[in-house]
Amino acid sequence: MQDYFEKIASAVCTDVVGADRVSLHYAAETTDFIRFNHALVRQVTHVDQRSATVSVVAGLRRSSGTVTLSGNVATDVRALLEERAALIAQLPLVPEDKYLMLPDTVTSTDRVSTAQLPTAEQVIEAVADHASGTDLVGFYAGGPIVRAFADSRGQRNWHSVASFNFEWCLYRSGDQAVKSSYAGTSWDAAEFARKMASAREQVALLERPQITLAPGEYRVYLSPVAMADLLGTLGWDGFGVKALKTGVNTLGLVHRGDKLLHPSIAISEATSTGIAPCFQQDGFVKPGEVALVDQGRTVGTLNSARSASEYALPANGANAYESPESLALAAGTLAPADILRTLGTGIYLSNLHYLNYSDRQACRMTGMTRFACFWVENGELVAPIAVMRFDDSFLRMFGEGLVALTHERELVPDSGTYMARALGSVTTPGAIVQGFRFTL
Repeated sequence: MQDYFEKIASAVCTDVVGADRVSLHYAAETTDFIRFNHALVRQVTHVDQRSATVSVVAGLRRSSGTVTLSGNVATDVRALLEERAALIAQLPLVPEDKYLMLPDTVTSTDRVSTAQLPTAEQVIEAVADHASGTDLVGFYAGGPIVRAFADSRGQRNWHSVASFNFEWCLYRSGDQAVKSSYAGTSWDAAEFARKMASAREQVALLERPQITLAPGEYRVYLSPVAMADLLGTLGWDGFGVKALKTGVNTLGLVHRGDKLLHPSIAISEATSTGIAPCFQQDGFVKPGEVALVDQGRTVGTLNSARSASEYALPANGANAYESPESLALAAGTLAPADILRTLGTGIYLSNLHYLNYSDRQACRMTGMTRFACFWVENGELVAPIAVMRFDDSFLRMFGEGLVALTHERELVPDSGTYMARALGSVTTPGAIVQGFRFTL
């Protein structure tokens, strides 16, 4: 596939009358999708798709268009050249963009990840072996994903990763279910069996009489999946320089020094260890890591090219929304075997949903508990809890409220598949927080 891309890029990204620069951003995937219901296969689909976005620039004017590709070099080059000609013809009609910024140096990269992915047959057999007799509802997506960039200056960037993501629920009755997931680049049948066995154990716990807790403050354990939801919400205007300059950055109190997070909190955009590409659509190459919070203090921001131009700052490869794509929270010291003992008496939160801000300036978030969440007494899981709503400040939870972070982290990939599989991820430990505020 890389040879195919080089051929179309060499034909399209050339010096041409009417444009100062021509660039090509390429996206492709080959994916197996499998849907399960009642632990039986309901749908198996194989998707092979590719597209490319052509951009032409003259001065401060830019025009772009996207073409769906067939995989045949001659056919695709012809379609892309036609698109390029149409875009150049449009350029005089496009208004100038005073904040347009493009890379001024040529930086080429090449990343090809190795992976051991299961076949669709292996996934189906694993579900049949380990989920037999359960009401499993699940969705599997796996295969290679490619992102690439080329321009008429000779820059070439290639990113090919292969991964899988399997999310499933073991449904019991009513609104009770246990949600689990298994994702990565190397399928391990034993690890999948372990996760399925753990989910079965939690389903058995759901048979115990449900406890309804009164609103109030509780000591809680947040699983890595629950933490990924909180950190993902923080990514909405929490790290971008545009949000900071316009006063809507949700970590504004920390930037101003009015609040501090716990000294153990270190957050970064860790592109080198994530699965997202190290370059963006305009060809800016990202650093391996951008430190955002260190020892509880903000130390950096995500700067898109447009914001960098507007505020005279260096760009660091952030996307147009200045939202993280490979967010990582540093690990702590709590061993997984000690989670329940350290929690003591409180709530074990496996999943959260419907998250949003209730007060952006205070970085206060609200959401609901979901799936298998349990009341814990003296380090023992006692019973499932009824659905509750929380409303608490991220700054309080991970400031004075933080008790411990686990020393093992989990990569939680973005499971989105709208139009194409997503490449974003959050790498995070679990956390124990005291005084977690439930309102309903």
